[in-house]
Amino acid sequence: MRPMMTIDGIPVEIHDERNTLELIRKVGIELPTFCYLSELSIHGACRMCLVENDRGGLEAACSEPPKAGAKIWTNTKRLRKYRKNILELLLANHNRDCTVCANNGKCKLQDLALRFNIDNVRFKNTAITPELDKSSPCVTVDRSKCILCGDCVRVCDEVQGIGAIDFVGRGSKMKVSAAFGDPLGESSCVGCGQCSAVCPTGAIVVKNSIEAVWRDLDDKRAETSVQIAPAVRVALGSELGLTDGTSSMGLIVAALRRMGFAKIYDTTLGADLTVIEESREFLEYLELYPGQPMFTSCCPAWIIFCENNYPEFMPNLSTCRSPMQMLASLIKAGADPHGLRQVHVAVMPCTAKKYEASRREFVEDGSPKVDHVLTTQELIQMIKESGIALDRLEPEAVDSPFGVVTGAGVIFGVTGGVTEAVLRALSDERSIAGLNLLASAGERGMEGLKEFSVDYRGRKVNLAVLSGLANAHKLMAAIKSGQKRLDLVEVMACPGGCVAGAGQPSANLFTKEARGRGLYAEDKMSAIKRSGENPLIEGLYANVIKGRTAQLLHVTYPGGRSHDDHRPNHETANGLDTANEYAPKALAN
Repeated sequence: MRPMMTIDGIPVEIHDERNTLELIRKVGIELPTFCYLSELSIHGACRMCLVENDRGGLEAACSEPPKAGAKIWTNTKRLRKYRKNILELLLANHNRDCTVCANNGKCKLQDLALRFNIDNVRFKNTAITPELDKSSPCVTVDRSKCILCGDCVRVCDEVQGIGAIDFVGRGSKMKVSAAFGDPLGESSCVGCGQCSAVCPTGAIVVKNSIEAVWRDLDDKRAETSVQIAPAVRVALGSELGLTDGTSSMGLIVAALRRMGFAKIYDTTLGADLTVIEESREFLEYLELYPGQPMFTSCCPAWIIFCENNYPEFMPNLSTCRSPMQMLASLIKAGADPHGLRQVHVAVMPCTAKKYEASRREFVEDGSPKVDHVLTTQELIQMIKESGIALDRLEPEAVDSPFGVVTGAGVIFGVTGGVTEAVLRALSDERSIAGLNLLASAGERGMEGLKEFSVDYRGRKVNLAVLSGLANAHKLMAAIKSGQKRLDLVEVMACPGGCVAGAGQPSANLFTKEARGRGLYAEDKMSAIKRSGENPLIEGLYANVIKGRTAQLLHVTYPGGRSHDDHRPNHETANGLDTANEYAPKALAN
């Protein structure tokens, strides 16, 4: 018989729960917390999850392990009084301009104040004057809304391995800050935005680009186009009347068209091009640099992380631009300006894409390829502002000439998707059974680090898929020490991949998995499963790219390789790689 614990008079079996809080939630009691996140270490700072034991003592449920035979209560008069006192004290030191806060309606402090019926704060408001730090292109920081829960500090250190922010000072002078009090934009921050994803108040929020986009949409001298990333379609619906994980791509297109966008495209086509270029590059890299891993280059936060921490590995990065930048380059290259200023917007799940859009590598003659990046959160806000009822729209299709995409490009939005798409492109196997075999090779799943091998013409090719940059630290250390020999490594900064990007509505493990399933479901329903079989590709190389593969589809980062470094000359005048065609058939599982 399993050990038992009594919670509010109810006997509850103890299984493998880490703490009493998990056991309490298991029986349907939602204790309030600010500082508890299951994927982070126990902090025990907010004291909102206090419970009362049968001896009259108070315990923090998040830091107490379940005890066989123990009896606790979660909702006594004393506990309700303590929780209200804690909330009043937090509100007394908090900027309470809730109606103009970016987190209005999504703030945990606001939610708990309503839940515990806080209709008056007895203490004097001692909140500091708002101190906005807008130095980062990715997030905005307002210390006047910080409750010192430490969630941002722990996610930056434990999940991302960056440690760009920490607590400084003591007592009433304590605050969260970058080293030496520097602005966040001048720190080691990589722009992943995971700090904003876990912040329970509005102290760290996504940098807002909405007004800039509205200005361009309202400008009669501008023609504004937009692209939508794969992960956006499975995350947007939950806040607009749809089920999380359900693809709402057609509805998003309909909404954007009503908002005034002239042309609407799917970033998935950029992902298809990335697969083709990256699979070619990988085959060449495999022969030229045996035993040296090639790293994917889709994630901008990973690029910054590598630049800051492992500059010696920059030559190992793929020279492929991200799907966003590949598609933007084609859109700008093929645009017919007809006297109008061309503006291009990208809707992304990622805050770091805001930084990527401004990188000098993607700015030509003072004009960026992507003029504005909107996160999924910002798009939701614009749809609400427009008064559009998403669940009442009829789905619409994206525009030509970039309107055909494949399932391989769609799965880029989940961890392991890039690797699986490349394996499909390189595999000789074309049957459904072959696709299923590739899907089970080891790249799928929400684990932070997955390693597996496939056979390539009798040679074992070692691959790794990781998400969460702390895992990158571990893997890089193993590669540098010689403990691991890998050939291809996919890196996504956000745990779970783009479906859990910081620009998405908040996500837990179940939400991430639901979004991932949504992308795989869309892939399953796609008639075209491999990027090289996209019927648009040949025409794009012949009529748009026109021999400018390096210029439009590749990039050279500081310290990195050029697309042409040691590359055999397989390109013809129209930009087609005649040695490999569109989908090299080399890697068989």
